Order: sequence, then structure tokens, then C-alpha cells
Amino acid sequence: MSNVMGMKEIFVTKSSMPPYEEYIDMIKPLWDSHRLTNMGEYHNRLEKQLKDYLQAEEISLMTNGHLALELAIQAMELPVGGEVITTPFTFISTTHAIVRNGLKPVFCDINADNYTIDVSKMEGLITENTVAILPVHVYGQVCDVKAIEKLADKYHLKVIYDAAHAFGVTYESESILGYGDASVLSFHATKVFHTVEGGAVVYRDKKLGTELYRLKNFGIRNEILIDKAGSNAKLDELRAIMGLCNLKYIDSEIEKRRRIEERYRNNLKDIDGLHILKPQENVRENYAYFPVVFDKNILGYGRDDVYCHLRKNQIYARKYFYPLTCDAECYKGNFNVCDIETARKIADSVLTLPLYADLAVEEVDRICEHIRKMKCEYGNEL
Repeated sequence: MSNVMGMKEIFVTKSSMPPYEEYIDMIKPLWDSHRLTNMGEYHNRLEKQLKDYLQAEEISLMTNGHLALELAIQAMELPVGGEVITTPFTFISTTHAIVRNGLKPVFCDINADNYTIDVSKMEGLITENTVAILPVHVYGQVCDVKAIEKLADKYHLKVIYDAAHAFGVTYESESILGYGDASVLSFHATKVFHTVEGGAVVYRDKKLGTELYRLKNFGIRNEILIDKAGSNAKLDELRAIMGLCNLKYIDSEIEKRRRIEERYRNNLKDIDGLHILKPQENVRENYAYFPVVFDKNILGYGRDDVYCHLRKNQIYARKYFYPLTCDAECYKGNFNVCDIETARKIADSVLTLPLYADLAVEEVDRICEHIRKMKCEYGNEL
């Protein structure tokens, strides 16, 4: 799409799509079976293939990532009013899922190296009311999973990872989804892997799987017994087929993303005042996002200036994550917010640049050229 001046619009993300004919061919049998939902053939097939691809012991597909997280928490049967240590530097869904389960979020600061929850500040937040930890693999960056596991074992806390950004990410050659009591994925259309809308819970305890199955199907135990206040979170066949099609191409999609990130890094590496995340050791990334922090004290201009400049030139980056979830209008003043200085600093200065598999290198160069021009315009020529 182009505007009246002829400049092509570049959005922060763009959904990957399988070949049209392939998807159409796969959905044709549905016109014979008429089975469109309720854990059908394609739902089960996708569940099995994802289990293999993600090195998951068990997996339960859901209609979206938010309900997957909400039901994963519900399935833990945590006491109402209990405290859950989490990060404010995340999408609002994370905090909503805690609150909608009758629990209280306790916000822990993030570390400056990779923007994940700062485990060194976590123990001081634990009280007799703490029941769980809900860390986020933000941007696909891996949390300090071993330190979190050690702390959770010490205080007998449940650990539920928000892994919405972390599809296919491994640490020390093993899936990061194996850490904690459960890890929750999002298959939203903007994610590295998608089913248009969708999500999943990865877990080990088969009893938890039984709970999840019932909760996503209205709490139904059998035809006449309903003994849980469940939801409707079943993934339908049309979206399962989209997932099956997309899964065939996931490795090549991730490789395309890697090349785009590499282009960004090469173009922006020598600009003083720009902070780009360093690759994590022993981690196989999925290149879900490309966040850049703009240091106003060094550059002479800030994130908001870059955001506006790019928009004027039909480039739509995103202030992701801003504001912090604890500052959302629905939560202001509801919870104690103490030392989250690093989270506030990053939220006020971070911008995620466009990144998707079909983004052309020429478009990456155009984005970077605008950022470099700003450096010159503010009197700091490279």
C-alpha cells in the first residue's frame, strides 16, 4: 500500500501466509465432514505436530493466547487474593489474566540487559501471600529460568511463563517451554507462528492437562456433569489448518527474520545512543521483535521524536511496551508499585522497528536511513 506521495507504508508487523492453494485444498474436506470445532481431526493433528516441533511433553491448544494464560492460571487452583510476582513490562494481557483470576499482581523490576524480570529483586517481594511467579520471555528473550526455578522451589511457588513471544526458542539446546509448571504461547496473526488467532499451554503434569481440557470446554466433565466454571477456548478446525500449513514453513520464516535483524544490526551498530539487545548465550532465537532503546541524553532526541518522524514517512513502529501495565488506566492506584525504575526507563525509550519475514532489505535500509538522518538533523553527524 502506498500513500498519495508514492511512499510505501511499512507496518510494524505483517502476518505470514501459506500458499493460498495449499490452505484451500486442506479445508475442502470440511465441506464433507461438517466438523468445524470441538477438538476435531485437524486440531488433534496440529497438537501432535506442535508437541514434536516444540519438544513439549504435553500441549493443549486454545482459541487465543490470552485465554490460554487465564485458564493455565485457573487450572493451578491458586487461592483467591494470592499474590503473583510478575513484570509490568509486558502486554496488558499478562496482568489481566492475573487479575481476572482473583489474584493480585506484584510488580517486579526488569533487568537492563534483556528486559526480562530481574530475579535479584524478586525474593524481596515474596510474602506469606505469594502463590506464584509469572515471568515473561519478553521479545523472545529468555528469562533467568534456572534462578527462577531455584527461588520457586525454595518458597514452594508455582511458575507460569508467558511465552507469547517465544515460539521455538531454545536454551542450551532444549525448549524453554519445559521450564516452570506451564508455559503459555500465543498464535496470534502477528506472531512468528500463527493460526490467525490461537494459543497453547505447554505442561508436564497430566492432571493439569485434564483440568485445561475441561476448562476450555465450559467446565464439562461429561454429558450431564459440569463441575467447573469453565470457558469456551477451543481452537476450531479452520484455524488448526492454518497452523498446519504455517508450521511447514516456520524454519524458513525464522531464517528470513534472522537476515532482517542482521541487516538492522549492521545498519545501526555505529550510532552512539542507540541500544540494541545483544544475542543471548546458548539461546536459539526466533527473531520475534527488534526493539531499540533511544538514549535522549546522548542523541539529543528521544523515542517519541523517532516515532513521529517515522510515521511522517509512512513507517509505523510501535512503542512496545508503553505504558507499563501497572500504569494502565484500569489499574492506576490499585496495586502497590515500588522500585521499577529500569522498567520505566525502558518503557519511556524503547521502540520496536518493523520486522516480519517478507520485509525487504531495501525497506530495512529505508527505515535505518531515516533514523540516521535524525542523527544528522540534531547536529550529531556520524
